[in-house]
Amino acid sequence: AFLVCFFFAKKLFNLLVVPFKWATKWAGLDPHKVELIYTAPQEFFFTQVKLAMFGGMVIAFPLIATQIYKFIAPGLYKNERNAFLPFLIASPILFLMGASLVYFFFTPMVMWFFLAMQQAGTDEQVQISLLPKVSEYLSLIMTLIFSFGLVFQLPVVTSLMTRVGMLSSKALAEKRKWAIVIAFVVAAVLTPPDPMSQIGLAIPTILLYEVAIWSARLIERSQERERLAREKQEAGETVADKTPDEPPAPAAS
Repeated sequence: AFLVCFFFAKKLFNLLVVPFKWATKWAGLDPHKVELIYTAPQEFFFTQVKLAMFGGMVIAFPLIATQIYKFIAPGLYKNERNAFLPFLIASPILFLMGASLVYFFFTPMVMWFFLAMQQAGTDEQVQISLLPKVSEYLSLIMTLIFSFGLVFQLPVVTSLMTRVGMLSSKALAEKRKWAIVIAFVVAAVLTPPDPMSQIGLAIPTILLYEVAIWSARLIERSQERERLAREKQEAGETVADKTPDEPPAPAAS
């Protein structure tokens, strides 16, 4: 997968530049004149290598996740395997949702914010133009994709912890205020130092936390129904064991 992505690295990079073109259009500039630079001879080559590694990991992730599951599955009970499998399917879907949100909305929004800081040259002020380096642009968009992709795993992680009894919906609801503060702190660490991307990551995190609470409640209700059904079945078996045997029928004369 790495070799295939490296062969198409320039086309993939041009695809990642599309959100930058959208941002230039939002800023009232000509999207056909988007320019990126590299200042070291080897910079663009290593940028293509990083991009190929990133694309290779994305393509190979289903196989990697399957191998991890096959390694763990023999040590799990059947009901644990059945509980784990849906989350294995949901995890890449949620990651792609986060990556799509970055590509179609947050990257153009962040680049528009940076483009708005340019300064036109006049008699009283110098011209200041944005000319991003290819390596820094790739690092920015990869950081955003990984950050949003990991944050979108929050419902999966909390649901698994709820299913094994490490968390409860009540505990999650009680810690909501702390979760909001932590969401903004984590967003400030993971995203570039601008308020747009920080708020853009913190708000989905808070919404996903609410989804995690709702998911935990559904899991608890399902577990409660299973417990009641199991107790009812055990009670029926106990009554059946205590029922005296019927006397034998009298022999025919």
